[in-house]
Amino acid sequence: MCLAIPAKVISMDGSIAKVDMMGNERIVSIDLVPEVQIGEFVLIHAGFAIEIIDDEIAQETEKLWLEVADSYEEE
Repeated sequence: MCLAIPAKVISMDGSIAKVDMMGNERIVSIDLVPEVQIGEFVLIHAGFAIEIIDDEIAQETEKLWLEVADSYEEE
């Protein structure tokens, strides 16, 4: 099973991008989505942006991740 986390591209330098994943900045490869633009959302898996997604899907996915995290904190 693969898990991917939505992230917003905040800067790019060649095939590398800085992204914001739920308030955390990370450096990822954009080799698999070379057409991505600053400000767009991507799904991140194992240090790679694997798909460009729209804002609505990104926000809904982030909300679900936060619900999962909250459920672990309650245990």
